[in-house]
Amino acid sequence: MTAFSALPGAVVDPELGVASHYGEPLSEQRALDTGDAIVDLSHRGIVIVDGPDRLSWLHSMTSQQLTGLRPGQSTETMLLDPNGRIERAMRVVDDGERTWLLVDEGSAAPLAEFLTRMRFALRVSVRDASDEFAALLAFAGPAAELLRESDPAVAWQDPWAGVLPGGVQYSRSESHAGATWSAEQFVFPRSALDAIAARVRGGDVRAAGLLALDALEVRAWRPAQHADVDERSIPHEFDWLRTAVHLTKGCYRGQETIAKVHNLGHPPRRMVLLHLDGSSGGLPVPGALVHLAGKSGDADARPVGRVTRAALHHEWGGIALALLKRSVPEDAALEVRGGEAGNDPQSPVTEVFAAAQEVIVPADAGAAREIPRLKRL
Repeated sequence: MTAFSALPGAVVDPELGVASHYGEPLSEQRALDTGDAIVDLSHRGIVIVDGPDRLSWLHSMTSQQLTGLRPGQSTETMLLDPNGRIERAMRVVDDGERTWLLVDEGSAAPLAEFLTRMRFALRVSVRDASDEFAALLAFAGPAAELLRESDPAVAWQDPWAGVLPGGVQYSRSESHAGATWSAEQFVFPRSALDAIAARVRGGDVRAAGLLALDALEVRAWRPAQHADVDERSIPHEFDWLRTAVHLTKGCYRGQETIAKVHNLGHPPRRMVLLHLDGSSGGLPVPGALVHLAGKSGDADARPVGRVTRAALHHEWGGIALALLKRSVPEDAALEVRGGEAGNDPQSPVTEVFAAAQEVIVPADAGAAREIPRLKRL
């Protein structure tokens, strides 16, 4: 825990050790959205890679173009398994001497261990620096300026607002929900967090909890490994080829699946934003099952997807991200089984949420190349 967990009103998640909220989740969310609040991300991991071969080495193993990355330039990349499934999503920034990999909770130690095993004779060194450094997040505005003036070790600008070179967007929306996304993570020595928390106590800026960040991420269609990725996930399902994959960079582990699905096939699942009926005042739990409308009470009806996370947005009300089977019609009305019982088909359903889709990844995503048919005799 850090000094942020001791701020007035802090309700600390016992598993993560950081504040879920500080007593006013919706007010915190509005403040975060307007750039007036800071989120403590000290529970997440930081891996540092040193050495003159660091960028070319990381480039050879991961999904993004990293050679030529300029000091201070931000990007994100993925370590995939041989079948193209997501193992680690990494936020990347290089300071000219070291490459900083900002990762979700539980990822730093296994990532550092894997990278250490892959060094071979290259001039690189790897260390898990999570005990030395911690990240704080803010959106463009006074809070970000305060953090920038507090002399961070490095800052990572989230690229989600646009499509990076070599990437592609599947969403057909004329105005992408993340078009104004301006989140930035600032990395500090852990000893520096006390002084920043004191600025919060003094009223210079507010603190916002993880609930506020979750709600804004859900509304911006911004995927996160800790919440949305499972053991079957590939980047295409989340429209993550926008910022984390370079389609022409060359060979890396999992690249064959990335190319085949994008050029010849379709992702088996597709992410959608669900607008939830708010009459009950509740929200579905992560993993709650999604059914076609009118089928959720039918014991023989199979689910067509699952909720990855849900949130109460300060403007949009109840919303959720969900992974659906590609075959689900884009205009289909849906229902979500809510409550803990929603994860167990044998348990009684405690609550059902009517849901309308907002398409993120369309059903026809992929198949970017038209292969000519061979003439037959």
